[in-house]
Amino acid sequence: MVNEVVDLTLTKPRSRRAFLKRWQTLWLGIVVVALLITGSLFWPSSPQDLGVGNRLLSSQVLPLWRDGDLIVLVRHEERCDRSSNPCLGPVEGLTINGSQHAEKLGKAFKTLGMDGSDVLASPAIRTAQTLRFMFGKNELTSGQQAVCGTAMGEELLSHKAPGRNLVFVTHSGCIADFETALGFPHAKFSEYGSALFVQVLANGKFKALGIMKNQDWPAALKQI
Repeated sequence: MVNEVVDLTLTKPRSRRAFLKRWQTLWLGIVVVALLITGSLFWPSSPQDLGVGNRLLSSQVLPLWRDGDLIVLVRHEERCDRSSNPCLGPVEGLTINGSQHAEKLGKAFKTLGMDGSDVLASPAIRTAQTLRFMFGKNELTSGQQAVCGTAMGEELLSHKAPGRNLVFVTHSGCIADFETALGFPHAKFSEYGSALFVQVLANGKFKALGIMKNQDWPAALKQI
């Protein structure tokens, strides 16, 4: 009997401690999962990658392009002052490699058809050169500063004609500003030559359709 009393005295507290530990572990797991879910809601990803599968079709980019309802922000090609590749000219401009990529990018847009589209670039040398190698044009914004910041959407709309797309060659920071306004404040840094396709809605608001990376155009165009 003495042994039994001793055994009971030892085992009861241990069982209770184990029970409490299991509940603590369970609640900790629930809290972690809740935090991850909450974090995902407030940490949006980038706009979808249009170079994956047939997203150029499923995203409605093509019919909206034909209707002239899009604004496309294109990041300039490889800048000379941040590359070891040979420069095309001024150090503020593109590399030779960048100019060649710009020509290929222009051909991709021409495959979509440019009759219903206008083109424009920020006044910096690298954006102006990118536009020139893409389309052979030198259409620049009248201001000396790039179109960026919180009012970027309104300024872009001022350059877009009804029923005509606007292809705007700009900078990564400006694209990031617009992505933030579209609900993607933590989007991935835009690559050289990448294009952000944005639908202009009837109420003047915007909807991000996705991003096409320069190297993904050939495969995507085969889908249409």
